[in-house]
Amino acid sequence: MAMSLQVLSVASEVYPIVKTGGLADVAGALPGALKSADVSMKTLMPGYPGVMKTVGEGEIVCSFRDLLGVEADVRAVEVDGLELLVLCAPSLYDRDGGPYLTSYGYDYADNWLRFAALSLAGAKIAQGAIKGYRPDILHAHDWQAALAPVYLAFSRKKTVRTVLTIHNLAFQGNFPPTIFEKLGLPAKAFSIDGVEFFGNVGFLKGGIFASDRVTTVSPTYAREILTEEGGMGLGGLLRQRGDAVCGIVNGIDTKAWDPEHDAMLARTYDRSTIDRRATNRDALLKEMGLAPTDDPMIAIVSRLTWQKGLDVVAEVAEAIVEKGASLVVVGTGDAQIEGAFQKLSVDHRKKIGVRIAYDEGLSHRVQAGADAILIPSRFEPCGLTQLYGLRYGCIPMVSRVGGLADTVIDANYAARHAGCANGVIFEDAEPDSILTAVDRLIEIYRNPKEWRRMQEAAMANDVSWTTSAKLYADLYRDVMKDEGR
Repeated sequence: MAMSLQVLSVASEVYPIVKTGGLADVAGALPGALKSADVSMKTLMPGYPGVMKTVGEGEIVCSFRDLLGVEADVRAVEVDGLELLVLCAPSLYDRDGGPYLTSYGYDYADNWLRFAALSLAGAKIAQGAIKGYRPDILHAHDWQAALAPVYLAFSRKKTVRTVLTIHNLAFQGNFPPTIFEKLGLPAKAFSIDGVEFFGNVGFLKGGIFASDRVTTVSPTYAREILTEEGGMGLGGLLRQRGDAVCGIVNGIDTKAWDPEHDAMLARTYDRSTIDRRATNRDALLKEMGLAPTDDPMIAIVSRLTWQKGLDVVAEVAEAIVEKGASLVVVGTGDAQIEGAFQKLSVDHRKKIGVRIAYDEGLSHRVQAGADAILIPSRFEPCGLTQLYGLRYGCIPMVSRVGGLADTVIDANYAARHAGCANGVIFEDAEPDSILTAVDRLIEIYRNPKEWRRMQEAAMANDVSWTTSAKLYADLYRDVMKDEGR
């Protein structure tokens, strides 16, 4: 049997305790999924107010009298099967806003300190700060934890292997050089072979340089970030890391997202009873105030941002409904894009339904009731929405980028005839591309037999964490064989 591995995960958010995006889903799902691969994972996270309320007191397993000038305790607690180590430092985390932003929507001015402290605590725990616990590997997530591998790399006793996962390269944690002397790193760390990044301190840049392995959340995104355009200033460094960079697709929580047992739906169903989706479709049309229709209902559940390509959808929405389709939009984001969709819903009251909100229950009802889910992202590291769509038989319409390209099989001639098509892929977030995709979708939708086959193919997909967790376990065991860098 393979050796049992101990992994310390360091993350700024963990579902179901605190979530702002896909990072939390991965950090929350991976520990449980790894158990079957004989990997034991503890997760270090900050003690935000909501976290402290959820986890209670816990047991103090170590204390820091001077963690970058701050006193802090680490408390161990188990929540929903997750073994958590919560960094309790009220001066850093006991705040009214969210994990990263004030209640007015601005970045906290000391975010550099809040997450450098999290990283340093992770490095110290990896080196034995908790009596009786010495992980084999430290797995850091995104810029907020990316200094942990840096602290270990510049330590005199780096005995722990390190893995860094990039969930979205657009968020890099770049700060002015004046903070460097407060990070507790040696002077030589402020260099190209360290955290220096165009004269600033780059948390993610440092982590990419210092980690033994760098992963991202899909194989296609792992290739895209090696390019000048996709690399966002870090492409050269990522290319330099060569084989140390790889992509592993995210899974989803198939218990939370299960059309057969989903209490949020008007009617549950499975792959053999797809006809029951009609009840959810009728209920969704009614909930969104839309007219009954024999044409497809296309949905969007997303942050309404430029990255997600939704400025273009707002531009072509009228053309979409002119083709016969209805449009359902659920999400929040840029005020300009929100306003554009709200105006469209007024002008086309029976064809376009808009809900400017983050609504988990409605997200489930949309996936169970809409015919297709439109995701025209300009870049998309992995994406979870298309995986929910596959699980619920809601056909994904996606741009050919990142994880979208890796998880959807386009309904081209060969795939349609082989019966394995499960979605519609278009080239880019441009008006013509999207409208051509809508035409293709409507054509297939009007052939009930083929549409049913496509829904069945979608629902047959394994979108669980099983395969991805095995790939992470293989990566951990691989990195343990590495000679020192």
